[in-house]
Amino acid sequence: MSLNSEKLQELIRSLRDQKLTVGFAESCTGGALSAFLTEQPGISDIFLGSVVSYSNEAKEDLLGVRRDTLMQEGAVSEAVARQMAHGVRRQLKTDWSVAITGIAGPSGGTTTKPVGTVCIAIAGPAFEDSRRLLFSGDRKAIQHASVDYSVNWLCEALDASLKSRQ
Repeated sequence: MSLNSEKLQELIRSLRDQKLTVGFAESCTGGALSAFLTEQPGISDIFLGSVVSYSNEAKEDLLGVRRDTLMQEGAVSEAVARQMAHGVRRQLKTDWSVAITGIAGPSGGTTTKPVGTVCIAIAGPAFEDSRRLLFSGDRKAIQHASVDYSVNWLCEALDASLKSRQ
């Protein structure tokens, strides 16, 4: 995977310097964010694990996503991404979490949620936010863009959190 390894090193350094842990809930990326992080040796001090929840049932059973949210908003929504982020953070007892849910294609898109629609949420101490994004390209490009975006955004969130505590 040829993602921004400089940003990944910044993320790892930030988590270690702040003595924080992280976990992921991944759907459309199928564990790619976890694989990207675990390519680094000795990562177990900051990365506690991930849940790859591809089906709605897995999102409900493993992450505590509410069925009514899935039915009303759809699996690819900011509301579901936020519940996934909170669920994995609770299950793995991490300080921070990232959740990714989207439509990587080539099928599955609709007029309101075209292929490339990805919702990402981050949860941490006194922090919660989600974003709906639209990436382009083939399935692999959309997955890579989702992972790259998540790493960059988590770096920003950790930096902002650190500055707010100083």
